[in-house]
Amino acid sequence: MTAPVEMTAPAEMNEPAALRLAGGRLAALAWGEEQAPTWLALHGWLDNAASFSRLAPRLAERLGIRVVALDFTGHGHSAHSPGDYALWDYCHDVLDAADALGLERLTLLAHSMGAGVACLTAAALPERLAQLVLIDGLGAVTTEAERAPEQLRRGLLAHRRAVSPAPHYPDRETAVAARVAGGATPIDADTAAPLVARNLVERADGRVALRTDARLLRASPVRLCPEQALAFLGAIRAPTLLVEGETGILGESERARLARGALPGLERRVLAGGHHLHLEQAAVETVAEAIANWRDAMAEEAGS
Repeated sequence: MTAPVEMTAPAEMNEPAALRLAGGRLAALAWGEEQAPTWLALHGWLDNAASFSRLAPRLAERLGIRVVALDFTGHGHSAHSPGDYALWDYCHDVLDAADALGLERLTLLAHSMGAGVACLTAAALPERLAQLVLIDGLGAVTTEAERAPEQLRRGLLAHRRAVSPAPHYPDRETAVAARVAGGATPIDADTAAPLVARNLVERADGRVALRTDARLLRASPVRLCPEQALAFLGAIRAPTLLVEGETGILGESERARLARGALPGLERRVLAGGHHLHLEQAAVETVAEAIANWRDAMAEEAGS
């Protein structure tokens, strides 16, 4: 028996429904009809479910699907973790959400860090994965084996420091400007606006503060080594589409080339846009078209 899903109906048909999953631990946004085939969407580090606010409604309409975009633990409106934020811990978010929604076989639509989580889940539980659609992300961030002690040192020391209070700003516009100026990857204000809006809470003094758990900024005590990351990619059996931005984070680096070569049957599309091309106004339509064409081709092949 699956756990009940708490749902708030959208105010308008083109607005997402708000969901609470896994006993209320996880928040999510959903586009499309509730009875339609469901894709789970997984966002990147320090982002949230609004990462798919421009792509998901396009896919729901074109493909006749429902897209449920999670807020990972510690992000957006989801609960913070009492423990660590290792990449593999987010696999439980995926599985808990899938169980709550009654999904036995999964199609995962995943960006950046979410793509890493999707790859780990697909490799460890191939029987649960039907399809993967990865957006400007492939596999895990790694640390070479000989640097593991240094990585653990950084993580242990960071975890023993006091947690900094959540950053706060006089208004949403200032918070967006801070995200643009301090983001890990280049992003413009229009692209950042939906992410920032979902990540803000109003304080009693009228200022706005970030919801994200500040502990997400701490160094990871342990990472996979490159050989492990490639082994995970090699274990994936689900048909996989990788959509990259021309100015995204993968490109033709040695790590990216090795990762692409390790995943059997990977199909790659490189499109105009940056790391958040699925959220960029100028690129999202092209991304939606590429995904729809790939899905249609997969369906046609399965029916032939």
